[in-house]
Amino acid sequence: MNNPYPHELQISDIYITPWIPALALAFFLSVITVIIANKTGFSKFFIWHRYLFLAVMTLYLVLIDNYLIKVF
Repeated sequence: MNNPYPHELQISDIYITPWIPALALAFFLSVITVIIANKTGFSKFFIWHRYLFLAVMTLYLVLIDNYLIKVF
């Protein structure tokens, strides 16, 4: 059976899991989102800013996993 979803990404002779680029992209997107939230004052509604960062990063990671990884 051919599975249309990748299990590994190949760069030269190195196989990496698709979660590594997804995690890096989610990290950078969450950094940008939290910076914007701090500039606009939206982050004052959260007690701990670390949880806002982790929640946004988890949200981005799930969205990237559901929509972007399965396209490639």
